[in-house]
Amino acid sequence: MKNSKKDIRALSKKELQDFFVSQGDKSFRGSQVYHWLWNKATYDFEDMTNLSKETRQMLVDNFVINNIEVDQMQRSKDGTIKNAVKLHDGFTVESVLIPTMSRTTACVSSQVGCSLDCKFCATAKLKRLRNLNADEIFDQVVAIDKESKLYNGIPLSNIVYMGMGEPLMNYNNVLKSIEKITSPEGLGMSPRRITLSTSGVPKMIKKLADDEVKFHLAVSLHSAIDEVRTQIMPFNAKFPLSDLKESLIYWYEKTGKSVTYEYIVWKGINDREEDIRALVDFCKAIPCKVNIIEYNPIDDGEFQQGSDDAVAKYVNALEANRITVTLRHSRGKDIDAACGQLANKIKV
Repeated sequence: MKNSKKDIRALSKKELQDFFVSQGDKSFRGSQVYHWLWNKATYDFEDMTNLSKETRQMLVDNFVINNIEVDQMQRSKDGTIKNAVKLHDGFTVESVLIPTMSRTTACVSSQVGCSLDCKFCATAKLKRLRNLNADEIFDQVVAIDKESKLYNGIPLSNIVYMGMGEPLMNYNNVLKSIEKITSPEGLGMSPRRITLSTSGVPKMIKKLADDEVKFHLAVSLHSAIDEVRTQIMPFNAKFPLSDLKESLIYWYEKTGKSVTYEYIVWKGINDREEDIRALVDFCKAIPCKVNIIEYNPIDDGEFQQGSDDAVAKYVNALEANRITVTLRHSRGKDIDAACGQLANKIKV
């Protein structure tokens, strides 16, 4: 028989307060429960020890907590951890803990599969099965924070929405999860330590600006020539670079925040002089920096890492135009935890 109880984390603080009043109790009980759910990340009503036994039973009778479970954890030789996260309905997503000497970063997923169709990404091959709820994203962060403390001796310091899925295609739940993560009533992390990475949905980038978000924005760019970008990221035909650039100018004018462009150099695809010139011109629209990231194969051989010479030409051209550029080396490749590899070896 299907469980008809409501997931309690779908309720706002006010709705929790109203529920307790409807049960003849005081509204502050709702505040207490809210604190347990979001500040303490509690998954069992029995652990809410400042509530009476009767109150806890009443919660059990009326609600469930559909928390995630880390079904499988893999540790890379470089310290990276990949979690296969089982959701309450049996679907699986992946999240990653990326440690360095000075920080630990959580890479979290926002969709089961993905709404977009980037040819170089394993997740895109799954297609989108559903959006994650805000609490399912929140739970990934909680799990990785625990792992960071256990294996690295320090709490989680940064979060990137760069896992499975296109965050801007799950806009409301993604922003709700960030609110829970950054709120003093939640995990209390600074929004300045959060980066949302998008493949580029112009309308939603403008909405981020209008909503005055405080976190950082990264764009998975990979080409500044429409024909090339559409070849590797077919959705670009619907959201062309001119529209993307316009939305990023709008973002900068509204927020004053620069943008990070993520860029992979592939052999025979975007390693020509004209590709380099196009990127430099695109970068001049607003203050930005470029992360040139290593390509991580997804076993089909269609894409090959560009040569060291081609990458060096990109770096030299960007630096000559006073555009900040960083070379990023992938972590966790031996466990398929690197950028673009998530979902490469799992079934959903």
